[in-house]
Amino acid sequence: MFKEAIYHRPKDNYAYVCTSGELNITIRTKKNDLKKVTLIHGDPYNWEDKQWQTTTTPLKKSGSDQLFDFWVVSLNPPFRRLRYGFILDDGTETVCFTEKGFYSEPPLDDTGYYFCFPYMNNADIFKAPSWVKDTVWYQIFPERFANGNKSHDPEDVLAWGSEEPTPTNFFGGDLEGVIQNIPYLKELGISGIYFTPIFKAFSNHKYDSIDYMEIDPQFGTKETLKDLVKVCHENGIKVMLDAVFNHSGFYFPPFQDVLEKGEDSLYKDWFHIHEFPIITEPLPNYDTFAFTPFMPKLNTENPEVKEYLLETGRYWVREFDIDGWRLDVANEVDHAFWREFRKEVKAIKPDLYILGEIWHDSIAWLRGDQFDAVMNYPFTTNILNLFAKQSISPREFIESMTGVIHMYTRNINEAAFNLVGSHDTPRILTECEEDIDRVKQVFTLMLTFIGTPCIYYGDEIGMTGTQDPGCRKCMEWDKENQNTDLFNHIQKLIQLRQDHPLLRNAGELSFVNPEHHDKCLAYTKSDGDKTILVILNTSSQSVEYTLPNGLSGKSVKNLWTDEVIEPANDIVQLKGNGFAIFEC
Repeated sequence: MFKEAIYHRPKDNYAYVCTSGELNITIRTKKNDLKKVTLIHGDPYNWEDKQWQTTTTPLKKSGSDQLFDFWVVSLNPPFRRLRYGFILDDGTETVCFTEKGFYSEPPLDDTGYYFCFPYMNNADIFKAPSWVKDTVWYQIFPERFANGNKSHDPEDVLAWGSEEPTPTNFFGGDLEGVIQNIPYLKELGISGIYFTPIFKAFSNHKYDSIDYMEIDPQFGTKETLKDLVKVCHENGIKVMLDAVFNHSGFYFPPFQDVLEKGEDSLYKDWFHIHEFPIITEPLPNYDTFAFTPFMPKLNTENPEVKEYLLETGRYWVREFDIDGWRLDVANEVDHAFWREFRKEVKAIKPDLYILGEIWHDSIAWLRGDQFDAVMNYPFTTNILNLFAKQSISPREFIESMTGVIHMYTRNINEAAFNLVGSHDTPRILTECEEDIDRVKQVFTLMLTFIGTPCIYYGDEIGMTGTQDPGCRKCMEWDKENQNTDLFNHIQKLIQLRQDHPLLRNAGELSFVNPEHHDKCLAYTKSDGDKTILVILNTSSQSVEYTLPNGLSGKSVKNLWTDEVIEPANDIVQLKGNGFAIFEC
């Protein structure tokens, strides 16, 4: 038994309570090392004849990554508290693993040996807004979506789509353009819009804020935003704004004051300035986002800064009834600020969605006291590696995604913000070498997976674009230049997702062993009554796929064609880079 690989902690993703009241426990062991894992558990106060009274419950292997197996069990402790350990069996040796170490027999004379879940307090349960797990998002870069009112176009505005995007050109996209195209989003099936920043700023991307309390004049007025939110809500669409609390723009008045007055400025402590006078070249002598002198980092530990930013968070929720905040560069802001931010905005709107931009393991921000979700870029990376770059096999995808899923709790995974492209990444069609079939597979996976999916504007009609600024082209509104086949594909997937809870976040997701076919990725979503099987052929050649155990010998309904079929010898045909969605 490889004991060095065995890991558990009675917190976070290894021991947590779901909203259903179940206590979920996970242990990690070396891959293919153990034959069986059993939980030994009991109430810490349940004793008879000086011996602790325990029960045993088997764990189920929930998946494997490259190095480890994960074993899980769900319990309903009658008194909402638990002491527990693990009986580990590798076929030749059996040991009991506790907080104090390994024992040949479970010690029952003292519960102090065991892992402790002291009490299942409701206040400690991670609770993202319930509506999020049923939402399909659409990300809009306002400057490039639609120009609905030319009267407030910026100077030197270009004709729509007349040139390639650059970091400095403008095409006049605005909020009225979004309002005018809500019917288009409704037709697609969108139920949430995520806007990149709309506050007054110097650039076309608006991540360099000048005034956090004003709409950028090129986008419209506050009344326009109120109209937009109202129209969206009337059409069942949530609205999420983007805020940059890590840094301001160069032309943010407090920073301009520091540039002018130096050490005499009342705002000198609003930033992280190393010395005076301030210099910007060759490197700034103040902290910034990356190394750009045009985005000075804000000191969120300063009480005045903190109150200014907290009021920003409160103001747009209170006055405009927005439904979510997406928080830029969220991992570089202190945890204390985010805890206070959550309390302040949730006091106004308890079901507000708080989404952090973090690209790595984010459990420290997802303990229920800061964010409801983060942008799930590990999910993005795995999808791109499988379908776009074709650098990994279905088996390697399963191993990587199993690791990603087990990084978090089930509650967290249901609200995870899944995306395959954004204003920060190349377009998915470009990533897939303009292979529409592979793009269709990407969206088939994303829109049948756990989490809350997001489509980057224009990806649904086959827009192309390289890394920023190439991915920020003007939306293509000419039907002749849209890929309507791809639009219809994504529209149909969204409708299936709405019609079948298992294609959203109901049931349990399980990957099918790729030994069924090494070129196919398959997974099931099951609630014990119904099962949906999704199969994706990553090969350009047609294949025969054998249905996995539990589905063999049954007739299945093809949800894509609405046909009921009885596979001969449990074999179904998939065309090259094709897919199937079966309900059993």
